[in-house]
Amino acid sequence: MTTDRRSFLRLSALAGGALALSGRPFPLSAAAPESRPRHVAPAPRSLDLLILGGTGFIGPWQVEYAVARGHRVTVFNRGRSDTELPAGVEALVGDRNEGDLSALEGREWDAVIDNPTTLPFWVRDAGRMLENATGHYLFISTISAYDVAGATVIDEEETPRLRHDGDPLEVGPAEYTGALYGAMKAESEREAERWFGERTTVIRPGLIVGPGDPTDRFTWWPVRIARGGDILAPGDGTDPVQVIDARDLSEWCVRLVEEGTTGTFNATGPRAPLTMAEQLHGIRAALPGDLPLRFHWAPMEHLQAHDIRPWSEMTTWFGPDSVMARASIERAVAAGLTFRPLAETAAETLAWWSRLPEERRASMNAGLDPEKEGAALAALLDRQPEMGGA
Repeated sequence: MTTDRRSFLRLSALAGGALALSGRPFPLSAAAPESRPRHVAPAPRSLDLLILGGTGFIGPWQVEYAVARGHRVTVFNRGRSDTELPAGVEALVGDRNEGDLSALEGREWDAVIDNPTTLPFWVRDAGRMLENATGHYLFISTISAYDVAGATVIDEEETPRLRHDGDPLEVGPAEYTGALYGAMKAESEREAERWFGERTTVIRPGLIVGPGDPTDRFTWWPVRIARGGDILAPGDGTDPVQVIDARDLSEWCVRLVEEGTTGTFNATGPRAPLTMAEQLHGIRAALPGDLPLRFHWAPMEHLQAHDIRPWSEMTTWFGPDSVMARASIERAVAAGLTFRPLAETAAETLAWWSRLPEERRASMNAGLDPEKEGAALAALLDRQPEMGGA
């Protein structure tokens, strides 16, 4: 089966939205990397923080950092995760699908961080309960909220947001599909702005990576590179890549509410432009040992011919013509977003992965099947025997 160029590029955008919803909870103890201790300075003042979610991918990192900064943290979720919360964190239970936010009634917080919301009615219900109960509402959105048709870069001011044709508040879990992901996030942003006005911060992350990632979209590369050998790589190595370590994103969100910073920010990285070749060679350089390997760069047409999809199989890559890895981050950097080295993210992601149960490691949620990779590699080298690799 093959796909034409237009379908190939459309698939990359849809896959990004669908995969962003495929997360599953993980124990914080399993997510925490075995790395050197890091000193966390106390915040200028201690806040009462409510984190909606708090047990998914970025939530545990936010909780851990907020507690280390000296804040009093409450999490609100369905209570179905086995995530281990730090001592002193209050856990409230409710179900936003059912409109059950009663555990929040009569309480007040300095700031609210809303992590898991995709459906606008979740924001509406939170707004009804919390409009007069907090001074600051930070909503985690996504760069998939943009309407990128005709865009060459994603900019907070110039790039419009998607819209849903019907009443977005009528979209519930039963009506939701992954194809609605970007539009629902955009409509959720609007709902947040409706309830919290100038007290709203909207964060639009790109691809979130690092220890604890349940999607495996970045993890697949360190795991695959650690196996060595001949490795199929997408494009010619010059296509842009943007990723952000979950810890950098989470810690920055906490600092934003500490400072009372509002507005809208793209949140991805690194600080300087990164190409696909730089990412893969950077991961290789971060891994220990003498790994005999060679990257073989395959043009999009070759990947199409072998039905190899961007984003889900050729992870972190959207293709040469996509704008999804070209988000402006100048505003976020000016507001204090910082980045740890790619080498640190790669090494600690692989270390985290190696500690997971064998059954989890036996089945990755993204990446290329070894047999499919082998067939595409054989065809590539047979067609271009002089090609070699890098």
